[in-house]
Amino acid sequence: MNQILTVFRKEFRSFFSSPVAYIFIISFLVVTNWLFFRTFFIMGQASLRNFFGLLPWIFLFLAPVITMRAWAEEKKLGTIEVLMTLPLSTAEIVLGKFLACVTFLIVALCLTGTLPLTVMILGDPDPGPLWGGYVGACLLGAAYVAIGLFASGITENQIVSFIVAIVICFAFLIVGENIVLYSVPPALGSVCAYLGLGTHFESIGRGVIDSRDILYYVSMIVFFLALNYLTIESRRWK
Repeated sequence: MNQILTVFRKEFRSFFSSPVAYIFIISFLVVTNWLFFRTFFIMGQASLRNFFGLLPWIFLFLAPVITMRAWAEEKKLGTIEVLMTLPLSTAEIVLGKFLACVTFLIVALCLTGTLPLTVMILGDPDPGPLWGGYVGACLLGAAYVAIGLFASGITENQIVSFIVAIVICFAFLIVGENIVLYSVPPALGSVCAYLGLGTHFESIGRGVIDSRDILYYVSMIVFFLALNYLTIESRRWK
């Protein structure tokens, strides 16, 4: 555990070693607040439904930006060879990087706390969907991060990593959308609906924490972290 925390601290500090992280967080807050408030007063409802509806699409670009340098930069600079010689297992390095990226994403998400405060001041929203939406956002973001780390682990180019992560995340996001479900055979409809990242996010966002939705996100995270582990471990053996 101490080894994982060591990697976590190193990776998390690296986000704030340059102004990029601050510019990134400010840009995220400006975009989310603008997109939310541009329709909030028009709708006239004390609800964060519109905000949570935008998050899967915002995270679609946010998570790959956070993860694209995690492995790709290590390979490009050659520091991954040094990393592989340290008394750290591949699993510890993968988990440390994952926790650092997820924590950075959650920090950015927590800074949107002014939105629910505004809604509570102006109205009396149901706390269930509010808390459910943030829990679902953390799980969705963690799944995106796991996919992004896998994409970063298979290339030395950060831009390629960014694009590959977006493509994979987008595929899992839209596979559960109605436009896809209506175009596939009924036998595949239930499978596609279950595989959809957005489907489970919407379910949790209604304020009902279902163990099946939690299991889905945990399975997605473990699956892509395992792929990331195998990719990096194969390099260690080489």
